[in-house]
Amino acid sequence: MTDTLPRLLDVLRAQFADRLMTSDAAREHHGSGESHLVPQWPDAVVMVQSTAEVSDVLRACNAHGVPVIPFGAGSSLEGQIHAPHGGISIDMSGMDAILSVQPEDMDCTVQCGVTRQALNEHLRATGLFFPVDLGAHASLGGMAATRASGTTTVRYGSMRDLVLGLTVVMPDGEVIQTGGRARKSSAGYDLTRLMVGSEGTLGIITELTLRLFGIPEASQTAMCSFDSIEDATQTVVMALQCGLCLNRIELADSLQMQAINSYCKSDLPELPTLWIELTGSDAAVANDMAALRDLADTARRFELASDAEAAARLWRIRHDALYASRALRPGIKGISTDVCVPVSQLPACISAILEVIAETSIQAPLVGHVGDGNFHLVLLYDPADAGEKAEAQKINKALVEMAIAMGGTCTGEHGVGLGKKAYLPAEHGAALDVMRRIKRALDPNNIMNPGKIFDL
Repeated sequence: MTDTLPRLLDVLRAQFADRLMTSDAAREHHGSGESHLVPQWPDAVVMVQSTAEVSDVLRACNAHGVPVIPFGAGSSLEGQIHAPHGGISIDMSGMDAILSVQPEDMDCTVQCGVTRQALNEHLRATGLFFPVDLGAHASLGGMAATRASGTTTVRYGSMRDLVLGLTVVMPDGEVIQTGGRARKSSAGYDLTRLMVGSEGTLGIITELTLRLFGIPEASQTAMCSFDSIEDATQTVVMALQCGLCLNRIELADSLQMQAINSYCKSDLPELPTLWIELTGSDAAVANDMAALRDLADTARRFELASDAEAAARLWRIRHDALYASRALRPGIKGISTDVCVPVSQLPACISAILEVIAETSIQAPLVGHVGDGNFHLVLLYDPADAGEKAEAQKINKALVEMAIAMGGTCTGEHGVGLGKKAYLPAEHGAALDVMRRIKRALDPNNIMNPGKIFDL
C-alpha cells in the first residue's frame, strides 16, 4: 500500500481539493471515537457530499488496493472507525439532507449523515417521529451500519426492524438499491438486512428509507427505587409478561445513581432504580400505570413525573449516564460492555456478574435497556495500570461468556468492530465462516473496513 497510497492521494486531491485532509488533527479525530481502544489513524480523510462522490472514492481505493473506513458522527464504542491498516476515512457528515417524507405512508428517505435528532425536529409538524432513541448524537447511516437500538427498542424494535430500504455503494463503486417502501416483500434475498449491521465491511450506506410512527396521544414516566437490583429486575420481567403499554424501561444500579447525582447535580435515591415510560391513549396509560404500581410492590419509592417537562428532565438524566459514569474517574473512558440476554435470564446474569465485580477493585456502574434484556457496565480502569486492566478484561470476558451461555449475545447495540470480534467464534460457530465467504465474494480486495467483525 505504501507504493500505491501516494498515487491514490493524487487522484483524490485532483477531485476533492481541500476536502481531502491529511493533517494530524483530522486524522486523529477520524481514528479515535468514543472507544476505550488505542486510536488508530487513517492516512487521509475525504469529506464527501453525495452518493456519486462516495462511488468515486471507492472505485479509486479499490483500484489501488487501499482500505476505506466509513465515518459518520464518530460515536463508535468498539473501534469501528479505527484504521488498523491505514487507508482513507470517508466522512459523510455533510450528507445530511432529508430527501422526502411521506406522512400518509409513514416513511421517509434521508441521507446517511442525518442525525435522529435532526430528523425528529423536521418531522415535528407531521405528528410523526422516528423512535430509535440513543444516548449518542449519532448519524442514521452509522446507526444502520451498527444495527443500533436504544431506550425505545422494547416497543419499536431496533434499526433492523425500522429500515425499509437502502442505497449502498459497493466496494467497486457500483451503486445499488436494496428493499423499498413496501412494508413487506418476498422478492429475493434480503440485502437490506445484510447491510444493516455490517459495520461498513460490505459497502457504504448513503441513503436510508425508514419507518415512522405517530406520536402517542399520552405518555407517563415513573421512577421506582428498590432495595436490591434483584427486586428491580424481577419487576421488569413481570411488567413485560403482563403486556403493559411499555415504551421504555431502563435500569441503573446504586453506583450509577451515585454517579448521576454527582454529575447532574440531582438528588435522586441512590438505590437500584427503574425509569419506566408508558405511552398510548389516556385511558390505556392510566390503567397500565395503576397495574405497574401494583406489580412494583417491592419498590421503596414509586414516583410519577408531574408533567412532560419533568419527564423530559428524567430522561435527559438517563441519557447522561455514560458521561456520569466516566466522571467517577475523570479522563478515563473505560470499557462499556454491551451484552443482551433473553429477558427471563436478566436477573441471573446481572446477579452473577456483580459477584465477579465484587472480587475486583474495579468500579463498574450498571445501566441498561432492560426491557429487551440489554445492559451495560462501564468498567473504569486506568489503562496504565496493568493490574486494573487485567481485572477489567476479566470482568468483560466473564460477562460475555455468561451472556452467550444464557442464549444471549456479546453485543446488543454497540456492534463488534475491533473490540468484540474475539467473542464471535463462541457466539456464531461455523456461521462465522459463512460471513467470511460473503465478505470475500462482495469485497474480494478486502478494502472495506478491514479487520472489523472478523479477520479473513
